[in-house]
Parts: sequence; C-alpha cells; structure tokens
Amino acid sequence: MKHLTLLLLIIATLRLPAQQIIRLDGSRISTQALQHRVTALMDSAQVTGLEIAVFQHNKPVYVHAFGYADKEKQRMLDTSTIFWACSLSKAVFGYCVLKLVDQGVISLDTPLQHYLKKPLPDYVFTKKTRGYQDIRNDQRYEKITARMCLDHTTGLPNYRGFEPNGKLFIRTDPGTRYGYSGEGMYLLQFVLEQVTGKGYEELAQEYVFRPLGMTHSSYIWQDAFEANHAEGHDSAQKVYEFDRRTLPHSAGSMYTNIDDYAKFMTAMMQRKGLSGKGFKEMLTPQVAILSKRQFGPDALVDDKTAQQTNLFYGLGVGLLRTPYGTAFFKEGHSEGWSHYSIGYPDEGLAVVILTNSDYGTGIYKPLLGAAIGDIYTAWDWEGYKAYNEK
Repeated sequence: MKHLTLLLLIIATLRLPAQQIIRLDGSRISTQALQHRVTALMDSAQVTGLEIAVFQHNKPVYVHAFGYADKEKQRMLDTSTIFWACSLSKAVFGYCVLKLVDQGVISLDTPLQHYLKKPLPDYVFTKKTRGYQDIRNDQRYEKITARMCLDHTTGLPNYRGFEPNGKLFIRTDPGTRYGYSGEGMYLLQFVLEQVTGKGYEELAQEYVFRPLGMTHSSYIWQDAFEANHAEGHDSAQKVYEFDRRTLPHSAGSMYTNIDDYAKFMTAMMQRKGLSGKGFKEMLTPQVAILSKRQFGPDALVDDKTAQQTNLFYGLGVGLLRTPYGTAFFKEGHSEGWSHYSIGYPDEGLAVVILTNSDYGTGIYKPLLGAAIGDIYTAWDWEGYKAYNEK
C-alpha cells in the first residue's frame, strides 16, 4: 500500500503543469520552454555562458545557469559563479548614493566642490585618485553635483583613457545634456570618500551588500572568488585575460553572481532599502536622451526631440516609457562580458541576463521577448543586433 501511494504521488506530480511566466502582453511561457529557448539561442549565436533571472510579482521565479564558466577547461557555470559585472556596478552605486542622501550625508544638488577642502583641480593623480588637474582652467567643474554624476549630465567623457590625448575635459555645460560618463561616477565616488573618510568598498558593503544579503559581491577582487568565477570569452570562445581589481571603481569594478544580483533587483522591484523619496528620485526621468546611439560618434548626434523620445535617465539607471509603464534598465559590457537588466515595476516583471561572451548581446532581443515579452528595449540606441541580423 505504501508503494502504491508513493507511485500515485509521483504520477500526480508529473501531471502538474509546468511553471508559467505571464508576459507583458498576457501570453505565457513555461519555464521548461524558456529553458529550451535559451539553449537554442546560445547554440545558434555561439554564446559561451549565460545566467538569467526572471521576475514575476516583483520576485525571482526562475534563476538558471547555462554553458561554460571556462570553455577551454570545460568548467560549467552555476548560479553561484562570480561574474565581472562591468557597468551594472553603476546601478548599485546609484542605490548606495541615495542611501547616503537619505541619511543626510550628501545632497543631490549641492555642488560637489562644496564638500572638498581644496579646489578639485588641486587633487592630482595618485594610485587611489584619478586626478583633476586637467580641468583647472575650466571652472564649470564648480557646477557639478551628485545628481549630474548619477544622470550622466556632468559633461565629462566616459573615460579619459578613451580620448586621443588621454586627458580629462568637460565637453558640455554640466546639467544640460546626457552623455554617458564613468568619469562622472568616479568623481562622485571620490567626493563621497572624502566626506565619509571611508573607501567605496567599505561604503558598498555597509549600505548595500550586507543589508541586502549580497554575500558574494564586492567592488574589489576577493580570494574567495577564485574557486568559482567565470572567464570572459571572445568571438572564437577563447578566454580573455581576467582582471582582478584591487581598487574599487563605482562605475565598473563590481564582482557578483546571478543569485546576488537578483537580490539587488528584488530590492529595486519591491522598493526596499531606500525611502520613498529616494526611489522616486532614482526612477524619475532627470534628463531626456536625444542621441542616436549611446556610444561612439553617434552619441553626439541627436535624432529625437524631448517631445518624441521615450528614453530618459534616472539616477544610476536608464528609464524607458512603454505601454506598460516606465521600465528601468542597466547594461554592462567589456571584452568578453555582456550583461543587461530591465524591470517593469508596474507589472512586477523583470529580467537580469549575465553572459561571459562577446556574442551575448546577439540574443538579447529574442531572449527578452521570450522571457517577459519585452519588445521595448531601445535596441538601436544600445547598438544591439540579433545574432542573425547583418
């Protein structure tokens, strides 16, 4: 009798419907079907490894790892594998800054120069300081605020090292135009470190990682990550040299895994950890994005007007107006790494995608459509093309 009862229980379990994800348009996909879709896309586009977290009702309902952490060594990914998060770092930094704003440590609209003991250009390059002597003769630096750093309107370039002469400069009047800038993020980090007397890694652990239970996240490399971390792969699926950062960089040095980043995304979707005012600031359009592309020469070419655009920047995250409310998004890229996250708070739906492949962006479009019915991501502006598009 006991064996018969057990057999009936197994049969009943097998007959249960597969877990369903209800997409933006009301259509459904089972997690089993999604798993098959991910595998097929990775095979077709030659994506080495991918991890995904899908959210419904503002919480993760499907978290899975596919493919290789290191293809050359045939080492597989799992959801605890550490990734270099690249510019996903900026979203966490924005959240951290707004916690400090909530506590009155810094104001969003007070010029950052106000918090320093000497003029910003007097801080010269050291091992821990990028240096600001290059902008000594451009007093517009005195206008830059924390808000401008987080919404990318400082006028500073993305990274001075990308510029022909390798020097820092102010391209546009602070506060007037969107222009993606890691330098702006680093400037705000530098000022916060002067104000608090703490390094940014300490601040991130205190205000974000520990409160959210992100026990495998850091802005500097930890020895504990060595045993299970992903390697970035090129278009031939060969491993790039791995970058183990020893200094925290708010714009791009975070290491994390899909389990941990899902905790951060959960806090964003459920509005946890910040005041209502803090979340409102973070997710309210601060500046309209008019540029044709996010990066490259077309980043300086406008093809939209403020009345036409559905793209904006909040504080630390991009914003996208859609028929399903305003979504927030953040991407992260470098050689061998391609990440994307988007959340639809009004619908309780979100996706986080981490890949350790140069080809990762090639499957975003079909994957986001399959997972939650997202057809609104700004593919052209982001420069994303499907793997089967020319």
